[in-house]
Amino acid sequence: MSKRIGLLSDTHGWWDNRYIEYFQECDEIWHAGDIGSMELAQRLAEIRPLRAVCGNCDGGDLRRMYPKVLRWSCEGADVLMTHIGGYPGRYDPHIRQQLYARPPQLFISGHSHILKVQYDQRLQLLHINPGAAGLQGWHQVRTLVRFVADAGQFRDLEVIEIPRSS
Repeated sequence: MSKRIGLLSDTHGWWDNRYIEYFQECDEIWHAGDIGSMELAQRLAEIRPLRAVCGNCDGGDLRRMYPKVLRWSCEGADVLMTHIGGYPGRYDPHIRQQLYARPPQLFISGHSHILKVQYDQRLQLLHINPGAAGLQGWHQVRTLVRFVADAGQFRDLEVIEIPRSS
């Protein structure tokens, strides 16, 4: 069995009705932090089950609801998600030891507002940063990612771009 995943980060409380359109065919939604409001988290969870981590800009309620680091198994793959994670070869110190001690198959982080999908040859893991789906920050295009998790593999990755002005 496979799961279709909708992935986003750095919404900073910005709701867009297109989230419904883009994620309604997904089985789960994953949010890599800086959610911005409980209302946004609840609205995403109404579309599909939500897995999320808190980000550095998330307040008390979100920090109580969502952990800083989340690790789970999805369709036979080990997944690790945190907000501030860095990139292959330049992982953030707070997560580096965990990554090197027991690398997941998929490592997800946000924070930079820069969309990046990169394979780490050294740790043999796929790293995805979905960029930023909200308006806060300097990015010119808002981004979301969809992909399929299937038997320990990830496939059919799609990047959805939304102009800031729309």
